[in-house]
Formats: sequence, C-alpha cells, structure tokens
Amino acid sequence: MNNALSSPHNERPRRADGERLSGGYRFQDAPGSKSITARALFLAAAARGTTVLHRPLVADDTVGFAEGLAALGYRLERTPGRWTVEGRPQGPAAEEAAAFCRDGATTARFLPVLAAAGHGVFRFDASAQMRRRPLGPLTRALRALGVTVIHEEREGHHPLTVHADGISGGHITLDAGLSSQFLTALLLVGPLTERGLTITVTDLVSAPYVDITLAMMESFGVPVHRDGDTFTVPAQPYTATDYTVEPDASTAGYFLAAAALTGRRVTVPGLGSGSLQGDLRFARVLARMGAQVMLTEDEVSVTGAPGGRLAGITVNMRDISDTMPTLAALAPFAEGPVRIEDVHNTRIKECDRLEACAENLRALGVPVLLGRDWIEIRPRRPRPAHIACHGDHRIAMAFSITGLRTPGITLDDPGCVKKTFPGFHRALDDLRNS
Repeated sequence: MNNALSSPHNERPRRADGERLSGGYRFQDAPGSKSITARALFLAAAARGTTVLHRPLVADDTVGFAEGLAALGYRLERTPGRWTVEGRPQGPAAEEAAAFCRDGATTARFLPVLAAAGHGVFRFDASAQMRRRPLGPLTRALRALGVTVIHEEREGHHPLTVHADGISGGHITLDAGLSSQFLTALLLVGPLTERGLTITVTDLVSAPYVDITLAMMESFGVPVHRDGDTFTVPAQPYTATDYTVEPDASTAGYFLAAAALTGRRVTVPGLGSGSLQGDLRFARVLARMGAQVMLTEDEVSVTGAPGGRLAGITVNMRDISDTMPTLAALAPFAEGPVRIEDVHNTRIKECDRLEACAENLRALGVPVLLGRDWIEIRPRRPRPAHIACHGDHRIAMAFSITGLRTPGITLDDPGCVKKTFPGFHRALDDLRNS
C-alpha cells in the first residue's frame, strides 16, 4: 500500500452522501462503523457515568442493539449524530426483561453476556436468520463461569434465557474459530466480574476485530494484558467518555472496490492510517490487483488502473472475511483467476456467503470452483442476472458493485442493506452519476 500525504481538499458544496470532485468521488458521509458502535454501546452501558457517542452508525443492527439496552433498563438518548448512554456497572436496571435482537450478531451475542453480569432473569430472541447462527462456544463459556443459560429450543442457538446473579470470574478456555465475537463479548464483560477474567483461546478467526475490542476497552479505562493466546482482564471499572465512531471500513470497501473496477478515484475521509478496523486492509488487496492506494492519517483513496484493469490474485482473507464477497464480485473482471482462501467462517454469517457468491457468479455466467473454505473465480465478462441476496446485506452491496460494469443486474432483496447502510443505493447512484 502506498502511503503519502496529500493537501487538503477545497471546500465544495456537498451532496447527501458524497461530493462530486474533478476526477474522483469523495464519500463524505460514510456511515459509522457497525463493529465500533456495538462495542461502544456495550462499554457505555457498563461504564461509570454518562458516555456520549458521536457519529454512531444508525442502521438496523445498531438501533436494535440500542433498543435491546433500553429493554434491559439502561437509559439512552438518541439524537442525530449523538447518542448518550448512562452506564450501570452493576448490570441491567430491570430485574426481568425480554430483548429481541433482530438480525444483529453483535446484539445477539453481546447483550446476553452483559445481562449475565447483573441480577435477574433475561430472555433473548432473534430473527429466523439469527436463530440459525451459532452461540454454543459463548454460552458454554458462560456456563463454565457459573452462569445459568437455558437454550429454549435448540442447544447453542436463540432463543435463550439468562438467569443472572453476577459473574465471579476466573480462567476459561474458549474456541473462537467460528466467530471472534465470542471472545469480544467475554473480554468486554471481564471488568464487570468479581475477580477478573483470564481467557485462553484455542482458535481465533477475524483477529483484527479483537484488536478493536482491546483498543476500545483501553479508551474506556481498562487495559487488557495479552500473552500469546491468553488474555487477562482485570476487575476494574470502566470510565465513561466521549467517543467518536470512525467510518465503517467494510462499507467503505464497496466504494473503494468501485474505484478499482471503474478506473476512477474514490476517497473516504475519516478512515486513515490510525483506523482501528482491520477491514481497511482490503485496500491492500486492491493494490495487489493493480489499483493505486493512498493512505494518510485522515483518509484513504483508491484510484483504479486505466480501464479498470485488475490482476488475478490468490489471497488469504481469514482476518478480513467480511470483505470476501466484495472481492468475489470484482473477480470476474480480473485478467486471471482470483482465489480466496481460509474463509470457512463466512458460511455461518447472515447466509452461507461462499455458496451465495458461487450461486450468483454462476448466474452471471462466471466459472467458479468451491471448497470448504475457499472459492476460485475464473475471469469472464458477466451477463445480466437477478442476484439472490439471501437477506444478506453484504451480498446485496457486493454484487451492486458488479453492476457498475454489467448493466441489467438486479437484486431480489435490495432493502436488506438497511442492516448496516440504509442509504447504500442512494450513495452508489451518487457515485455512478458523479
């Protein structure tokens, strides 16, 4: 990735989601990070005092998280660009409550753990899509810590009830090979335990998301000690703070990919070299494919090669697997095969993303080979097709980028983008017309 400093852009009238620039598109109002917003809500709820979150993501997942906190008895005030949360280190104010987690994996995994640190009976349910996604490693860890967790229908899945009487803490072993969110949830609750928490991880996927968690915990006053695969969290109260949420790197990736695909320049301000998010590494993947990438302290820019030329690559995306569909959607335009490896965990996201990508690429007339944890895509100009989104925002957004060079692509569920970016289609039209 090329690193360089650029001069500030002159102020110009802005559109709703971006700004027209000579020779490029400035994604001025990129939505806030979903991962950071969810963690910030947990930390704010657990901290002593009142936390103000600036520029949080306002989307189905994060609104669902906030409403879940409210159902548990936490006091929140949501105004445009600013959410205020009154913390309760002792746990939920309610002694009995029910929360519906919608489609949100962070909501469905973080809130039961937060509730376990309190006292009362708390029931959690989720959408049919989220009910299919696993919770077993996390609830087994809670049980090992003495928490009573009852899965009401299917073991290891929602719905569930937590009979909470605080968490004493101690040492546990955790398999986070299916989702790093299992580890994050336990790290976040560690300071609320009586004796602190030590977690030894036997497997870990999407490790950069854990780095986000550790950095944010420190911002709220609690450092975590890491020794290889073991994390030690002190029983130390969080401190409320003012916290600004940076733009979502996974969402920015669609627009950076658009630059690589069309030979244009796209800039995302607010997402620079100091970003907490590992998915910014997707820009390096685009650089390997021939795009020019500029990263400064304050922003990232991608300029596609003339004509949108893309080189074929083989890439391990274990740590940035949310960007896998984005690369798969670009792959047909490459000059050689694109092989994406070590992404088995994408099979248990909102849908089986490996299968969904293969299905849609084949519908586009693109040759695909598929394995347990990899996909290989052979270059071929896509034909128009109706994309099966499977209710998955990332499938919908990724194949919308394919449509920038393939007229006639349609989506069976364009509205599913509301999960993380309700304004996606408007923003993409703005880029297309700029």
